[in-house]
Amino acid sequence: MDDTWRAGPRVTGDGGIELATWDLGGEGPPLLLVHGTGFCARVWEPLAGPLRAAGWRVWAVDQRGHGRSGHAPGGDYRDWDHLAIDLAAVADALAPDGGLAAAGHSLGGAVMLRAEQLRPGSFSALHCYEPVVVPPGDSSSDPARLAVVARQRRPVWPSREAAADNYATKPPFAGMDRRVLRAYVEHGLLDRPDGSVELACSPEEEASFYGGAMRAGVWEHLGEVELPVTVARGGDDAPPANLAAAIVARLPAGRLERFDDLDHFGPMTDPERVGEAVAGALAPARATGSPRG
Repeated sequence: MDDTWRAGPRVTGDGGIELATWDLGGEGPPLLLVHGTGFCARVWEPLAGPLRAAGWRVWAVDQRGHGRSGHAPGGDYRDWDHLAIDLAAVADALAPDGGLAAAGHSLGGAVMLRAEQLRPGSFSALHCYEPVVVPPGDSSSDPARLAVVARQRRPVWPSREAAADNYATKPPFAGMDRRVLRAYVEHGLLDRPDGSVELACSPEEEASFYGGAMRAGVWEHLGEVELPVTVARGGDDAPPANLAAAIVARLPAGRLERFDDLDHFGPMTDPERVGEAVAGALAPARATGSPRG
């Protein structure tokens, strides 16, 4: 693994749940990376290089129920406001005077937006790659199907090598940068006493996260997010990509970015290119900052 990565402070999130942060290195103002459902902070490892080169001090967080962070009581993650409050706590820890820029993928992008809705000024600028922001009653999104798929995941493997060999031949990992897969099997799986490994985010927990998509409330309050937000999407027409333009239209300072040759997992498929795009989109925030008043 990249030796620029170090464990950062553990932050107390909503309800006392401890959140693991990771110091990705670099010099300059802070930038936070927030992963999607089922992943972990360290899958951002290949994308961090372009951000460090652009003059950022880069951080990542394991969201609750993932990686090395704590788990919700009863494994219930349907209320995404808890995740948003977690991120506000992380923002306070990493940038107590404000000015924290952030980039997130999927769930990560949605809960960053929700954090800004619940506490304006949590961030200075956002880059959201296909955030899961669902209009009320939208029939194109089917989180219930994703929950069914999640429950079918194999939770335990005899070793990280066995897990990596299996994941490497199946979507979505088959199309991803190999460094992302290595980071995931190292940090998205936990050691068991018998020498085997298990998913840090269990299949039932992952399914619970999907259960929050239709009730998160992010769509209804997009007009309250006044900071600059870039919404990036891949080239397919499936959700959540098909909602990106509508999300931008509801944001006071929204901007649409397209990667027509990538899919929902673009940040992990072509991390250097997406990382350079994130750096470009957030450059004004790095130059000026936006401390909380």
